[in-house]
Amino acid sequence: MKIKTFFKLIIAIIVCQLAGIIGSFFTVSAIPGWYNGITKSALNPPAWVFGPAWITLYFLMGISAFLIWLSYGKEIEEAKKKIIKKALTIFIFQLILNATWSIIFFGLQNPFLALMEIILLWLAILWIIIYFYKISRLAGLLLLPYILWVSFAIYLNYSIWVLN
Repeated sequence: MKIKTFFKLIIAIIVCQLAGIIGSFFTVSAIPGWYNGITKSALNPPAWVFGPAWITLYFLMGISAFLIWLSYGKEIEEAKKKIIKKALTIFIFQLILNATWSIIFFGLQNPFLALMEIILLWLAILWIIIYFYKISRLAGLLLLPYILWVSFAIYLNYSIWVLN
């Protein structure tokens, strides 16, 4: 792997991990008080599961974005360049939505508004999977664990809203 290509991979992974770091600022401070005090679903995983799960998902997102970024080159036609640019723009949009959910759920302690936002996030993930898959099947497939986890998170978010 060329140095330039390797740096693109590292940048893509770091950008994705930054979304998690931003969200964690709001999450960590709310867990001992508010989050531990609310009623949760019986299917709610232990708190220690969330960190490794999200680190893995952000890593997969980074590799996926890297594959799309890598497909952008001088030798491709202008129409495909536009599709790649749009795909990466949608990807950044969903990353912003991802970080925003933690701000709403943990920072604002508003499960209902977070539920509305995570549904929008889920739709954005589906949109990006479709776009990425058209450019690189592997890039699209790498996002499947992400949409599955967010689907489960919708259930957990909904349960917390209903139970509290």
